[in-house]
Amino acid sequence: METSLVVALIGFGRNVFGLVTRPYETCRGIAEKPNPWELLYVGAVLALYFILASLVKIAGFRPFLLTRQFMVLAGAAGVTYCLVVALLWGAGRWVAAEGKLKSLAVLWGYSLIPTVTWFFVTSLLYVLLPPPRTASIRGVLFSVFFLVFSVTLFLWKATITYLSLRFGLRLDLRKILIVLAICLPVLGFYSYGMYRLGIFRIPFI
Repeated sequence: METSLVVALIGFGRNVFGLVTRPYETCRGIAEKPNPWELLYVGAVLALYFILASLVKIAGFRPFLLTRQFMVLAGAAGVTYCLVVALLWGAGRWVAAEGKLKSLAVLWGYSLIPTVTWFFVTSLLYVLLPPPRTASIRGVLFSVFFLVFSVTLFLWKATITYLSLRFGLRLDLRKILIVLAICLPVLGFYSYGMYRLGIFRIPFI
């Protein structure tokens, strides 16, 4: 087991770097040889963010509330991950996908890296530069930087999502668009439910 964890850690680091520099080749490699152990490290990164988010949201050191907030965020993220993978897999099978569930599951886990990166940076900026932010030169420059940063991560997320469906489900562009047309409305309603419950103001998908 220790060997599997070490191998998974090395693979996780290599794949995260590859998703930045060579997303196409990296996603294809993950789909061909998916290692579910690597999801443990994806989960560890998410857990670090949920700890930070709990500390930001709960003022002061209040162990019970911090633990409760962490469990709510982690639980909601876990349920969301399983729901999205099941939904994509079901829609993919409906359009005759030829991929493997394990490949899709691992690839979708890696697609959460851009998501958690955006949330991480947003939380840190909230602490370092709390609102309200003025209309000064520094405030405007910050807004421009944040917009460019957000758009870049969105495009990175979109790229990995496309490649996850392309290689995880082995679909062409037409079928990928059909799968997205099926899944996006469902995820929209689900995200609205998360918002109404006050769990995630912005979809953590």
